[in-house]
Amino acid sequence: MNRSRGYLLVLVALFAYFSWQLVTPFFQYVLAAVLLAFVLTPLQRRLEAYISPTLAAFSLLILALLGFIIPFVVVAAVIADDAAAMLESADPETLEIATIEDWIETETGFSVDITGTVVDSAEQIGSVLLEQTTAWFSVFTHALLGFGLALFLLYYLLKDGDVLIEWLRERTPLPDDVQDDLYGELNDVMWAVLAGHVLIAVVQGLIAGLGLFATGIPNATFWTFVMVILALIPLIGAFLVWGPAVVYLVASGEPILAIALFLYSAIVVGVSDDYLRPIVVDRYAELSPGIIILGVLGGVYAFGVMGLFFGPVLLGALVATLEVYDEHYERLESDDTESV
Repeated sequence: MNRSRGYLLVLVALFAYFSWQLVTPFFQYVLAAVLLAFVLTPLQRRLEAYISPTLAAFSLLILALLGFIIPFVVVAAVIADDAAAMLESADPETLEIATIEDWIETETGFSVDITGTVVDSAEQIGSVLLEQTTAWFSVFTHALLGFGLALFLLYYLLKDGDVLIEWLRERTPLPDDVQDDLYGELNDVMWAVLAGHVLIAVVQGLIAGLGLFATGIPNATFWTFVMVILALIPLIGAFLVWGPAVVYLVASGEPILAIALFLYSAIVVGVSDDYLRPIVVDRYAELSPGIIILGVLGGVYAFGVMGLFFGPVLLGALVATLEVYDEHYERLESDDTESV
């Protein structure tokens, strides 16, 4: 019996490993589908009271496409265009490269041609990019397949999500009440990260971005996106953008606008963090700022962009699991002793 069980465990491990190899190339898109499914599942359950699960899932799939995916692609395109405009604005005349070349020659006695070097480098980079056309096409194809897979998974996670959860519960060797506590804690952690940190970061970034637009900061769309990302990290936040923006306005001869941006950002953005975050977080699990910082930074390295969301979730899930285990430890220990 033990030998048969060992063979079976080896087969499970092998199939799990090869299945993981199949999932890895599209892991980002799988995580995106799971995230959207989690957010939309409450709506799915409400719609199922009036229409069939299939129609409800298809309706929410269209909603996700129009409300999440397409806006995300549009915003990404705008940000990329803003970044390109920033690079184009940094031309040799603006940077006064000729003056730099004269200063280097005066100080060192060596004649340099920075402009020529940059042009030659640009030509070399252009030729490399041209040679990499096939690779770029491969990246585009992979992204297209990934988005298609994400939509496919989202539909079935919404339609059959309850079946999947029930399947997991039946195969988890824990009492039903312990599983209820565990899934409840995990649900609270997920909403705490999404509502208490991601949503607040988006609101903070947008509020701070309004100040940049109002005071005429160049490429405000790009910097607003940067502030949204920075606002995900506690103790850092949007100040790393609006602070230098205030300095930029002072250096540009706009002290009134600089004071206005400083007061707006320090008061309005600060108040939004002090009041909105406790209101939202208190409804769910309260996560330590240390967990958020480590989760966000480590999550980006481990999972890419989706790590911004799932990094803190994983650490919070570990804490929640340990709390459930500690709460039910004595009973689980006694159950194991009785089964032996």
